[in-house]
Amino acid sequence: MSALIELKGVKKVYVMGKNEVHALRGVDLAIEPSEYLAIMGPSGSGKSTMLNILGLLDLPSAGAYLFSGTDVTLFNDAQLAVMRNRKVGFVFQTFNLLPRTSALGNVELPLVYAGVGRKERKDRAIHALELVGLADRMNHKPNELSGGQRQRVAIARALVTQPDIVLADEPTGNLDSKTGDDIMRLLDDLSGKGNTIILVTHESFIAEHANRTVHILDGLIASDTYNKRV
Repeated sequence: MSALIELKGVKKVYVMGKNEVHALRGVDLAIEPSEYLAIMGPSGSGKSTMLNILGLLDLPSAGAYLFSGTDVTLFNDAQLAVMRNRKVGFVFQTFNLLPRTSALGNVELPLVYAGVGRKERKDRAIHALELVGLADRMNHKPNELSGGQRQRVAIARALVTQPDIVLADEPTGNLDSKTGDDIMRLLDDLSGKGNTIILVTHESFIAEHANRTVHILDGLIASDTYNKRV
């Protein structure tokens, strides 16, 4: 099976005045379709930089990033924006929902940017909310939902474009432990249905949900191991 994502010698250097910060120092990584991967690392390890590159929010300073065999480092900003919208679903620690918009409207938003027609947009958003168990709350605004429900809306929004990967950045970071467990069970279920999930976390008990864990340290992959699922 061909890798869905390949990083080949990826480096990222940030220039800060007269100083250079080497966030990634030559990373090689392959991610297969339907993999459930956790990325771990301490603050300053390069974990966030890798997240931004995998999510097409930033490009490497050197090396290649192949997405379905295409080197996206050759893309311009407009091409990257289209690919982000269609290929990557984002789930953030802080939910990033529009406060005055219903759950349904928030889930529809990526489809608005993609130019999908109103009826199809609504149908797909309703289906995504059904997948995360929130069909009965679709007309509620974020302030009328619990933290766990807001994160479910965010996951539905990530799924609505039927992306190639779901990128979850500390998805339980703002939730209590029981609600966090519920969200992880949902991600586990999505993985079981064949979704490719890349989970960024600093908590080992969260990473244990994934099939594979990559540890980043000082801009390099320190270890790459396969897990026994919890």
